[in-house]
Amino acid sequence: MQVDPRGPRFGASVTTAVLVVVLVTGSWALLAAQAVVFAIAAFLGLRYAPYGLVFKVLIRPRLAPPRELEDEAPPRFAQGVGFGFALLGTVGYATGTTWLGIGATALALAAAFLNAAFGFCLGCEMYPLFRRITAKVRSEGKVPA
Repeated sequence: MQVDPRGPRFGASVTTAVLVVVLVTGSWALLAAQAVVFAIAAFLGLRYAPYGLVFKVLIRPRLAPPRELEDEAPPRFAQGVGFGFALLGTVGYATGTTWLGIGATALALAAAFLNAAFGFCLGCEMYPLFRRITAKVRSEGKVPA
């Protein structure tokens, strides 16, 4: 499936704001909610992502058509990476391991900010490497050194 690249960038902007609030408040519940947003996008697809739906309904109709579309797989993978960090951060905050909550949230925030501010999707850049490694594991039956 092809997606408008402005949609994930809009989602990264909202995510950036949410993660800043999490870092300021230390709210594990808000971070858990963001983890659910990441999970929906990663496991069900970007067309079901809450921030993507807001973009599709409220923002995209007011914009010119995109110059080009992009494959859904890399941003979807990036959402999965975000889910992992948000889940780890939620566990950290919820169990009182605040350093873990702050660290995981800060890493997710850095990635979201790069996408929101500069259009650089860190998870998307990791995706080809992930594909090569998983292909090698499937073909050789072992993790490459």
